[in-house]
Amino acid sequence: MLLLGTLLHAKQISRSPFELAIAMIVPIVQATLAVYLFRSGAEQHRLLEAAVGAGVMGVWSSVLFGSGGAIQNQRWQGTLEMIMLAPRRPVLVILPITVATGVTGAYSLLATLAWGRLLYGIRLDFVHPAAFVVAAVVCVLALGMFGLLLASTFVLLRNANALANTLEYPIWLVSGMLVPITVLPAWTAPIAAVLPTTWGARALREATTGGPVWPSVGICLAISLVCLILGGFALTYVERRARATATLALA
Repeated sequence: MLLLGTLLHAKQISRSPFELAIAMIVPIVQATLAVYLFRSGAEQHRLLEAAVGAGVMGVWSSVLFGSGGAIQNQRWQGTLEMIMLAPRRPVLVILPITVATGVTGAYSLLATLAWGRLLYGIRLDFVHPAAFVVAAVVCVLALGMFGLLLASTFVLLRNANALANTLEYPIWLVSGMLVPITVLPAWTAPIAAVLPTTWGARALREATTGGPVWPSVGICLAISLVCLILGGFALTYVERRARATATLALA
């Protein structure tokens, strides 16, 4: 059921002109800005790392807005009530949506690498190429499960897009997707430590430049499992709460 649900929602996303435009344009813009940012400084050797970070930023944006957009679309179409009333746990219905957004967002990672190679001549010399592939898959799944936890707010709130808009840049900034965490204020370290985006981005960076990839992958999977469990409980709670307050429908 999870596999078929993921395939179904991936097809739905691929039919949306807005989602396609965002998926095709935003990663390219982010990769271009990242390359010129690092080129203007004294760290041109980190251009490949910048391209990878921009790709992860694209995956995160896809999960954040794609998950929320899918829930909002279900509400606009009048089918969210039927989804919540289905004789199965809400997590089994919402999880394919968030995983599908992560899978389609994986294009961002591929696009930024291809854009950097073809236009800027960045050599794709990964220190651990096999580990990079594994880390990319884990990162996509981790973001999908993190999106599941966030999806509970979209079920409960009728205009949760306002919340999504405030989460995009702070999360990728604190997670160190493009800017090293070490240059951020010390109070951001505990926040970064509990985010799967931090460890997913770190695993990809270590696979790119060399470093202990597998500990970061393991921590990312562990935090993702926690997000899955918390997301399941949160969706059950907000389902009951939304029924009590009658906020599943638009009116």
